[in-house]
Amino acid sequence: MLYWVDMSGHETVTGPSRRAALAAAGGLLITAVSGATRTAAAAAPRTPPGAARTSRLSTDTLLVHADMHNHTIMSDGDGDPEAAFASMRAAGLDVAALTDHSTLFSVEGLDGAEWRRTGELADAANDPGRYTAIRGFEWSHPLLGHANVWFTDDWVDLLGAGSMGGFFQWLGARQAVASFNHPGREPLRFGGFDYTPAVREQLVGLEMFNRTDDYLFQGWSSGSDSPLVACLNAGWRTGLSGVTDEHGTDWGFPEGKGRSGLWVTENTRQGVFEAMRARRFFATRVSGLRLDATANGVRMGGELALAAGDVRFAVDLDRGPDWQDRPLVVQVLRPGTDVPAVADVVETVAGRLVEFTVPLDVEDGDWVVLRVSDPTRANETPGPAGHPCNDWGVAYTSPWWLVP
Repeated sequence: MLYWVDMSGHETVTGPSRRAALAAAGGLLITAVSGATRTAAAAAPRTPPGAARTSRLSTDTLLVHADMHNHTIMSDGDGDPEAAFASMRAAGLDVAALTDHSTLFSVEGLDGAEWRRTGELADAANDPGRYTAIRGFEWSHPLLGHANVWFTDDWVDLLGAGSMGGFFQWLGARQAVASFNHPGREPLRFGGFDYTPAVREQLVGLEMFNRTDDYLFQGWSSGSDSPLVACLNAGWRTGLSGVTDEHGTDWGFPEGKGRSGLWVTENTRQGVFEAMRARRFFATRVSGLRLDATANGVRMGGELALAAGDVRFAVDLDRGPDWQDRPLVVQVLRPGTDVPAVADVVETVAGRLVEFTVPLDVEDGDWVVLRVSDPTRANETPGPAGHPCNDWGVAYTSPWWLVP
């Protein structure tokens, strides 16, 4: 049954550099912040309430909880970078990245020395098999948008790549992976999600949860398309992620902010890189959530060899004893024009494996996404009246692509 066939915001660089202000204050604030966060981070890593890390659908991967988008005083954050990785590990995260902004003339953004320092901090915190610490950066254009980049030895600012074409050319010359951040917040929306086939495999992510916000209908009330629809309909094959986009000093700890679950073969940089390239991850804003899903036996992020016909979905959804039998809904999202179409809505409960069949046709579009929601709460950024996704988003799988 087809329910629906039918977005924008902004971050600017203004005012004096926080680094300059703190330097003028003699570094006292840096010392105070560093001491406070180190005290929290020095505590034994907490074990957040949550589900087991093994899937009921496959035996070859392990779930790790990740936050791949964080800031420090090296750009527009408040916290000492010396404390960031330890704080995220103490909060129970398994994978963490620092991604300070790269801007124009390093105004509230990275410079060369800070890029090297980020790498040194990540190397010192990295603990293969137990905790993966990653250096990245956020390419930051005030009009086109922001994009995170990970797994590269160098970085680029707006002098080196001042357009989407320039950024994609820079990215395509490297083995790095990248994501579209808080999509729809900056007015030009990545040049209308300008599709560049040469870097399709490297653009692995689209942030669906950023901080506490669900970006499904971002900008819709102002006349823009859903970022999910605009991005995937343009031809991009992005997985879907959640991030805290932390700018404070409590990296990893706040509940309710976005995060990602990655299904890795090993908790190492190589294992994380491989899972990101495979789009084997999901977006959520609930700590400790486990979500795995297959379509005709293919895991999220994969291709379905299908032109038209029934697709059997299996969804493993759990958050441990605290959520046992909690009522939830799974929505099957399909390409729409300005917002996603919803091909089916399936009621379920946490802690159980749910299976259902939905007929799909590539003539209606080549992608499908599962959204998990809480029907008792409202979406704070709703879409059209009566749309099934006007409830509170819990998680998104990465898409599957139909390939006849």
